[in-house]
Amino acid sequence: MQRKGTILTVAALSLLTLAGCGSQSSSSNNSGKYAAKQVLNWTESSELATTDLAQATDTLSFNVLQNTQEGLYRLNSKGTPAKALATSTKVTNGGKTYTFNLRHGVKWSNGDPVTAKDFVYSWQRTVSPKTASQDAFYLYQVKNAEAVNKGKKSLSALGIKATGKYTLTVNLTKPVSYFKKLLAWPLFYPVNQNAVNKYGKKYGTSSSTTVYNGPYRLTKWNGTSKSWTLAKNKTYWDKKAVHLTKINEQVTESTTTSYNLYNAKKVDETLLSGQQIKNNKNSKDFVKRLPTGSQRLDLNEKKVSAFKNVNIRKALSLAINRTQLVNDVLQDGSVASKGFVPAGMGNNPKTGEAFNQEASIKSAVSYNVKQAKTLLAKGLKQTGDKKLNVTLSVSDTDSSKQTAEFIQSSLEKLPNVTVTIKTVPYVQLITQQNNGNYELTLAGWQSVFADPINFLDVFEADSSYNTTGWKNSTYDKLLNEAENVYGNQPEKRWAKLVAAEKVLMNNQGTIPLYQAAKSQLLRSNVKSVVYNPAGVPYDWKTTYIAK
Repeated sequence: MQRKGTILTVAALSLLTLAGCGSQSSSSNNSGKYAAKQVLNWTESSELATTDLAQATDTLSFNVLQNTQEGLYRLNSKGTPAKALATSTKVTNGGKTYTFNLRHGVKWSNGDPVTAKDFVYSWQRTVSPKTASQDAFYLYQVKNAEAVNKGKKSLSALGIKATGKYTLTVNLTKPVSYFKKLLAWPLFYPVNQNAVNKYGKKYGTSSSTTVYNGPYRLTKWNGTSKSWTLAKNKTYWDKKAVHLTKINEQVTESTTTSYNLYNAKKVDETLLSGQQIKNNKNSKDFVKRLPTGSQRLDLNEKKVSAFKNVNIRKALSLAINRTQLVNDVLQDGSVASKGFVPAGMGNNPKTGEAFNQEASIKSAVSYNVKQAKTLLAKGLKQTGDKKLNVTLSVSDTDSSKQTAEFIQSSLEKLPNVTVTIKTVPYVQLITQQNNGNYELTLAGWQSVFADPINFLDVFEADSSYNTTGWKNSTYDKLLNEAENVYGNQPEKRWAKLVAAEKVLMNNQGTIPLYQAAKSQLLRSNVKSVVYNPAGVPYDWKTTYIAK
């Protein structure tokens, strides 16, 4: 089937941090507003996994890519695609053909020019079966992409051509209303072939095995280090707009650690949790963000046969008090889920009702231990199992461990259920999840832009991200109709998406938990941060430290 939409994974959304050093190249009319030092000191809750856009699956990796690389568009402060490497765009053939004129004189950090061929190479590389990119299906709206990815056609058949050194032509299988927004996502950025040829399998595994064409260059990252730096890219075509000399990032798995660093003025941002939020709500530096990302509990039917039983899946969901989880455990402003698709992902084109309200199936996110026990007993009788002994795999971040302990306690209130928690480093967990190497796991998802398809795509039968084994032909049919039959009929498309969410939730294909809020302290003199709640969160191209 034709794939569509887009999203982006991610379990731990990285947040900002800052502070000051380095001087801004002063122009006479602007120099008065900039601090003498232009350095951000910034914390992350997880390690950097990769800088290879074809292998990235988590928000932090894409956030680094967004700030060190550049594509045809960048999203502005309103979430609207703004020209970057594209100087003009012509859309023809009923919305299926895009012709881009590219900016001249743009260079990679190795000195090579950035040309149309770099885009062709990048997209071909992502869909090549040899690359084994989990994100390849996001390019399926490009002509022949699916056939190329499945080895049925050659790379040259892909619907992207360099029709001149600085002219790029893309042919789609159908009109895609949000295509320009997709092009602002790093997956669609160019890649320097000379660099890939030079570094081979090591490409993107360290700062020295990647080349850059964006506002910053990644430095001081060896592939496993828990700190790295984004340094101003002196070869960037628009370097005059870049004020920060560098951004120092360090991993602090604990908010206690980052909070202490913030108070000691060693960093200029920290995530907050629990009592920290209550103590700082009135601070001028307090910022609360609600990205369109969610956390869920995935059940691997391939590893635990009992999970194939819908009554068992429903029982486990009913045993979890989501309100208690967000209010008493996380205490970070996160919101209990109404379904798989979170708030902020679009509204009914006719009525204006939010998707997560209209598509909500109350029973799929309710708390009812009595009913849970009844359904579990029914399910175990149906499967012939006497007990359920499973391992819950989670990352080593504070919020993940807190959530895991709450889930463990909740599920073990059910008779004959035992849950063992397995904590692993975040990057390792991502690998295990991608490989389907888990029984139960806490999984996160972050959209690329505000449309329900960004989430619903995950659980299609042939999705590379659907490692649970859950499949439903009705669900697949509804999504196919939404994108490939009613793509240009908003109301009918919406109805299909709502119906699909209801199928997923009525079958408890996954167990939604909460929409993760990010409460933080951020120095008030940090200006011009472009935040995108429905995609890669932070663009620091124009960020600066004020006097």
